[in-house]
Order: sequence, then C-alpha cells, then structure tokens
Amino acid sequence: MSQKIYLIRHGQTDYNLRGIVQGSGVDAPLNARGLSQAEAFYERYHSIPFQRVYTSALIRSQQSIERFIQQGIPHEALTALNEISWGSREGQQITPEEDAYYHWVLRQWQEGKTSMPIESGESPDQVAERQRSFIKLLESRSEDKTILVCMHGRAMRILLCQLLNYPLRSMDMFEHKNLGLYILNRTEKQYSVALYNNTDHLSRLSSERESVLASSKG
Repeated sequence: MSQKIYLIRHGQTDYNLRGIVQGSGVDAPLNARGLSQAEAFYERYHSIPFQRVYTSALIRSQQSIERFIQQGIPHEALTALNEISWGSREGQQITPEEDAYYHWVLRQWQEGKTSMPIESGESPDQVAERQRSFIKLLESRSEDKTILVCMHGRAMRILLCQLLNYPLRSMDMFEHKNLGLYILNRTEKQYSVALYNNTDHLSRLSSERESVLASSKG
C-alpha cells in the first residue's frame, strides 16, 4: 500500500504582506498575489489525479486549492489542520517587543519545551494532538492514492515532524513559503520526502513582477 501526499501552505494574504500575526483566530482571505499563486499552482498540477483534497477550516487554505474543488474532487475542511493559535497576538502588528517575545518562545520550543504555549495560545504539543485525528483519517483511507493537503506554516512544520518521526523541537528545519510544496511518499506508516518546499510553479509570477519593476524604472 502506498500514497503520495502533496502538502502545501496557503497563498499570500494581506496579513502576511504586512507582517501581522494570523494564527487560527484570524480568517483572512488571500490577496491578489495569493490568488495568482493559487492559479499558478493549479496550472502546474491540475492534471495530477487527486482522489481527495483536505484543507483547514480557514478560508485562505480553501481559496488556495479552490480550482481543484471546482473539478469535483472530494474535499474536507478540518479544524485539525488549522494554524496554531498565537493567542492575544493574533491580528496584531508585530512590534519589536512582540518580536523579541516571539523569538524567545521559539527558542523554548527548540530546546524541547513544546508543551509550553505562547501566551493565551496553543503549544506545539496541543497542535500535534489535534492533528493526530487527521493522520488517523489519512491512513485509514488506503484507497486514496494521491492526496492534496493545504494548511498553514507552523502547523505544517508540526505535521511534518509527526509524519517523519522527528521530535517537535526540530520543526523549524522544515521551511515554508506561501504556496510552497512538499511531496511525501507513504508506504504503510513510513513517510519520506520526495520534494521539499518547492516553488518552481511560482517562477512565472516572479518573472512577471521583475518585468513590471523593470518597465517602471524608465
């Protein structure tokens, strides 16, 4: 039994662009660039025979793969895939003080203190616990050979640790970008990475942006 899992982070939102914390409590839509990223991903991968699509319950993840849903591929939106809760910092501009606290929390997690939540938010251990229902569901559907999953940066890092048997303190080794793609192969309960945070499908957008910038310098 084998599965191939295409795992992506959602496209860009205005909160991403402005450096404002989103987390699970801010249900922000994609901005124009995020929608273009979603379209570019669809253009590159629409011919893949996905049997099922999973997203978080948040709109930015669902908009990122909406074209696949429109194809009629079965879709499930799961709170288990939601981003980590960043507590009272959600929706707030990151000040130097907030940034210092955020990096302090990350250092605690990197030291293995993953049961410690950010103030009034979630801990990595809590996110991992709610993700286990998704992992169990995924592994129970052996008939689904090719799957698309769209979720969020920190939650994706935690999920990758769980699937690949890394301790949660190692989660920052898994980089992510808006609409970056991981491809995982699964045999029984063994997962391996075939593609790491790939954004080749977005290269056209970068070229177009460079052309616009060049033409505006005259």
